[in-house]
Amino acid sequence: MSEFYIGVMSGTSLDGIDIAYCEIKQESFELLHSATYPFNKEIKEKILRVLKTPVILKQIGELDTRLGEMYADAIERFISQKKIDKKQIAAIGLHGQTLWHEPESEYPFSMQLGNPNVITALTGVRVVSDFRRKDMALGGQGAPFAPAFHQYIFSRLKAKIAVVNIGGMANLSLLGENLTGYDTGCGNVLMDYWVSLHNSATFDEDGRWAKSGTPNSELLEQMLSEPYFSKKAPKSTGRELFNGAWLERELEIFLHKKGGTLHIKNRDVQATLLELTVSNIANEVKKNEVNLLIICGGGVKNGYLMQRLRSHLAGVEVVSSDECGVSSEFMEAMAFAWLAHERVHKNCVKLSSVTGASKDSILGAIYE
Repeated sequence: MSEFYIGVMSGTSLDGIDIAYCEIKQESFELLHSATYPFNKEIKEKILRVLKTPVILKQIGELDTRLGEMYADAIERFISQKKIDKKQIAAIGLHGQTLWHEPESEYPFSMQLGNPNVITALTGVRVVSDFRRKDMALGGQGAPFAPAFHQYIFSRLKAKIAVVNIGGMANLSLLGENLTGYDTGCGNVLMDYWVSLHNSATFDEDGRWAKSGTPNSELLEQMLSEPYFSKKAPKSTGRELFNGAWLERELEIFLHKKGGTLHIKNRDVQATLLELTVSNIANEVKKNEVNLLIICGGGVKNGYLMQRLRSHLAGVEVVSSDECGVSSEFMEAMAFAWLAHERVHKNCVKLSSVTGASKDSILGAIYE
């Protein structure tokens, strides 16, 4: 019997709202329709401001409501444009916008905004949201969640497989009987920050600016000494660590070591940041017996990044998930459609081996 779910995802890059309409049967999963809608620029600026300056509760509450309205508007447009019958939709799986992720504080928490009550009120469709906090209540990291979906969607492939999603952050899934996975570190977030600062662009298209520069090996070595990279799994991270302030601090330390006399070109910094992302992924893949590496997320579109990954991983076949018949662009939105399905059917999601939670559990809250 077929069931139809919508998955909605906006990531740490804050570059768009991905929506996927999926048909789920007992033995199959199919992406029927997909689209990306622009992230409201004013809301994006408010989120970035909230992340780096003191805030009051009023700002958080208003952002929660405004994000709910933004998601609802995108969902309504999607349903109308794709001519979807609302009565067919079993549920909307909503990730929400991560504002802060702190799994190892004294009182661990993860905060995703985008009020699901607003969305179900405006769309008239059931919403499943708040996926991460149950896992954290059971002692887990609350992230990454993608490995469970990667295991589900790629289980048909007979190979020693790793999957890497490169969004704002990069996360690695090691598939097999003992599923594991974790955030390797920064994905596109630092490159996007640097190009927006110096090139008036939101991203480095195809990695052209990075390719025009020369990586600085000393700066790269310094950045790779960040304690997060050597930390053992389970682990997860986000903008609360890898952000503009982190990069500016690393550059300041590096230039101070050089007595303040060295000038490093902006394009060389960009080239070094691309190598940082590639290195922290490749270093983790090399620790495991992998013969097929599947890449998804925005990083797939960066041809130079993909070229450098293949260079670092000689002997490993590096492909995009599109080459395996699964959309690289809408992988995460599809994952949250699937997670909504699992919640509606009260299925435990097998993630404890990934997140470190004390047990697998039913994840997400249903808003009727």
